[in-house]
Amino acid sequence: MDLKPSDNDTYFAYVETNQGNPRDSHAAVGTSMLQPDSAESKRILRKVDLRVIPILAILYFLSFLDRGNIGNANVQGLSTSLNLKGNEYNWGLTIFFFPYSFTEPLCNILLVRLKPSIWLPSIMVAWGVVTTLTGLIQNYSGLLAVRFFLGLSEAGLFPGLAFYVSLWYPRSNAQFRLALIFASASMAGAFSGLLAYLIVKMDGVAGLEGWRWIFILEGILTVVIAIFSYLFVWDEPQSATFLSEQEKAVLLELLNDTGTKVAADPQLGHSHSFEWRHVKAAIFDWQTWFHCLGYWGAAVAVYALSLFLPTIIKGLGYSAANAQLLTIPVYFAATVSCLLVGYFADRTGQRGLFTAGCYITIFVGYVIAVAPPRFIPGLTYASCFIAACGIYPAIPGLLALSSNNFAPTSKRAVGMAIQMGFGTMGGAAASNFYRTSDAPRYRLGHGLVLAFAGLGMVVMISYYFICRAINTKRDKNAESTPQYTSAELVDMGDRAPTFRYKL
Repeated sequence: MDLKPSDNDTYFAYVETNQGNPRDSHAAVGTSMLQPDSAESKRILRKVDLRVIPILAILYFLSFLDRGNIGNANVQGLSTSLNLKGNEYNWGLTIFFFPYSFTEPLCNILLVRLKPSIWLPSIMVAWGVVTTLTGLIQNYSGLLAVRFFLGLSEAGLFPGLAFYVSLWYPRSNAQFRLALIFASASMAGAFSGLLAYLIVKMDGVAGLEGWRWIFILEGILTVVIAIFSYLFVWDEPQSATFLSEQEKAVLLELLNDTGTKVAADPQLGHSHSFEWRHVKAAIFDWQTWFHCLGYWGAAVAVYALSLFLPTIIKGLGYSAANAQLLTIPVYFAATVSCLLVGYFADRTGQRGLFTAGCYITIFVGYVIAVAPPRFIPGLTYASCFIAACGIYPAIPGLLALSSNNFAPTSKRAVGMAIQMGFGTMGGAAASNFYRTSDAPRYRLGHGLVLAFAGLGMVVMISYYFICRAINTKRDKNAESTPQYTSAELVDMGDRAPTFRYKL
């Protein structure tokens, strides 16, 4: 059986499961090899879905709930109780992102060197404790301290989850799974408003204000679930006891189109799991910085919305309680959009175009907020709906592109962490976009989000065309490409002449 270099779904499986020169057309590919759209592979992926996705979605739901509930607490009197002045509340938001962003690459290194089943629940316990303690702070210094340690303890989760998904799912199936996980973030926004509405009714219980109980109860919930999650987080397909040996073999063959080396033994948690030269490769790879800038544009928008939506809606003339409730429809629409875009992006294989469409939607939403010459509350609320429907599906699309196009595994872990670490600094910027003096229209804040969304859109459209050009060049040079061993091709990863970028 002859294989063409452009046949990624079969070619990498051939490279990984056969010894010698992958260009030897006389070597045969095992007849057991299955493609991601076959009935057997779909059955196995559904089985993986039931064991992997729910716990990841719960972890990320609680993560986003615990980092964003400060917006709900603020409209219930946090700033007043702590006697915050000027931009002190904004600095309380901003400080979260410094440890969060700068430690993300290190956290993914630790995830590879340790094991997801230990690392992910452990950091969850840590941020749950910090969230609970937030309900006991008394001043500005206490706010800065808990927000710093919350950022530090949450830093390993989202880059870890995005990388973790790439260990279990083929490139063509990744975005919908990422969308299922990230949709929990928009659900967290909706539930955050509902929970805050209910929890603040405890105002005065044990002598504590209602906003403090938001942190205390949600933090305790996180710790309890984190303890149980030690039992439900799996490490990787090789060590999954819920898969038979045949199912593991099929799944590993499907994963070969990411450049992951097929091995019967577990690959994580060992000294050979990570190589420092892949850190350098990820840092100096041209696509890393395209992913960073693209993610920055989306991150600015998602944090601007999640941190300030209750404040923006309250500025439309609603009470604090009603503002909490009016965030729910916006996040519900965002959840539906996230799932639909993820599903159809995977189904059509056109995630680059869908991601560009998400940026256009964000752009339109914020233009509506900024452009009118006078303040129209209903139009501002509508703009939040439109922007949210572009923001939340954009993030899984961007992560699917990076997880698809970084190889080998350890380079992908570092590259994605750099992408999210750099991009998440957009959250630090967004924390300072919405000033109290700009209420209720917040035209400056909306305008800055609009500008960065435009930057992200231009960067990712450019990335799409550059990758297409590289794929075309590799197709044309396929016949004259030097011969490589299977080990050399795997080590070259996305720089291998046989690798094609998924767009």
